Amino acid sequence: MISTILIADDDPVQRRLLEATVRRFGYTAEVVDSGEAALARLEAAGQSSIDLLILDLVMPDLDGMGVLGRMRERKIGVPVIVQTAHGSIEAVISAMRAGAHDFVVKPVGAERLQVSIKNALRADALEEEIRRINRRNSGTLGFKDLVSKSEEMARIIRLGERAARSTIPVLIEGESGVGKELVARAIQGASDRRGKSFVTVNCGALPENLVESILFGHEKGAFTGATEKHTGKFLEANGGTLFLDEIGELPLETQVKLLRALQEGEIDPIGAKRAVRVDIRLISATNQNLIELVRQGRFREDLYYRLNVFPITMPSLRARRGDIGDLARRFCARFAAEEGKRIRGISAEALSLLSSYDWPGNVRQLENAIFRAIVLCDGDELTVAEFPQIAAQVDGFDVRVPPLPAPAPMSSAPPREIVRVEIRDPNVLRLLDESGDVRRLEVLEAETIRFALSHYRGQMSEMARRLGIGRSTLYRKMKEYGLNDAAIDAEAGEDAA
Repeated sequence: MISTILIADDDPVQRRLLEATVRRFGYTAEVVDSGEAALARLEAAGQSSIDLLILDLVMPDLDGMGVLGRMRERKIGVPVIVQTAHGSIEAVISAMRAGAHDFVVKPVGAERLQVSIKNALRADALEEEIRRINRRNSGTLGFKDLVSKSEEMARIIRLGERAARSTIPVLIEGESGVGKELVARAIQGASDRRGKSFVTVNCGALPENLVESILFGHEKGAFTGATEKHTGKFLEANGGTLFLDEIGELPLETQVKLLRALQEGEIDPIGAKRAVRVDIRLISATNQNLIELVRQGRFREDLYYRLNVFPITMPSLRARRGDIGDLARRFCARFAAEEGKRIRGISAEALSLLSSYDWPGNVRQLENAIFRAIVLCDGDELTVAEFPQIAAQVDGFDVRVPPLPAPAPMSSAPPREIVRVEIRDPNVLRLLDESGDVRRLEVLEAETIRFALSHYRGQMSEMARRLGIGRSTLYRKMKEYGLNDAAIDAEAGEDAA
């Protein structure tokens, strides 16, 4: 979703100018003429949230400083850019202390305003992502931390909040990568087990001969190789929450013991003389149709009804496209910080591209796509060029990829006769050597890099971008293929430019 910017200014001319400028940048703009109206819009229920506030400091009745004070009192965390026609050091210090992110003086230039907006949105996304990660690690992640503005996710949040008020078993269903574990953590964070242990078990990754030991534990010497006592995941989660991901992958033998543990509230570690009482909140998840597995005899019917007490079905990312923009911005802020890159955000065209794609891998695929784009990006903003695989699958977006050369025509001559094909176009890469055999990959790669060096006139950044590799990788390959002198000359040329 495109960021929404609220403009609060009592000057109608200034409001119209700012609104037109903000819309030209690719954002959604809303305008109000007073501080009271700005606060009312920020707290309005049932409307789209505001991502940034551009606030005039000098207004009748409630001025900008008053708005900042009330925002702090009411814990409204929207980033603010303040502006005034009378800039002074005292005003800047006061506004920054009151919580403003940046300060501009009227009339502000378009370029200065655009940089300020990008920096504010980037910093806010990064701060929120860091807070969310910290709450996730401490077991206090709540439903307010879920990134969503869609009605589909609003329904999931309402269901999750109800489930959190009890210890009822929850089954979360949905495609891979939609965020089932995140919802499970939010259920714990909103429950009375907040801050307690949250133990995750991927049932599909458990070795079949060790499933029972990993889940329920074993005593020392219970079987060959059991040199130490092992508590098991159920005891690790005692007092907290046990999250069984991909529950449909559990072997039938283990399903019997799981059913008993849920019914009796106790487990039988392998080799133990007596059962052990456990107090856990069970949340399970699956990307399969469990009732179909029951029909096929691969999942116990009695266990299915024990787990499926409070089902929650997660929507796919393509069913809530309005969340793609916010998710992408948060991933961008996090990965840019992790990779040490000063990337302010994502261009409007790139956001449109991401919102148009179907994302079969859901949120996990989007996260990985943003990570790859951050690594590829040499500028201060992610553009369509950083998403070539996505653009190739969406109508209306064109990323130029050199076409593969046509294969040499098949010969009708006897098998051992070599047919020579002359390629007259110098821009077509020759795949066969003089003997009619396919040329080696390193030879083709060296020739491609040599052609790119000439075609882009030694502009290394442009070459790396068009070849789809990093500059360090490009330099390394040029050195391997004996093109290092050309690389040094090209780099010197770029520095001189």
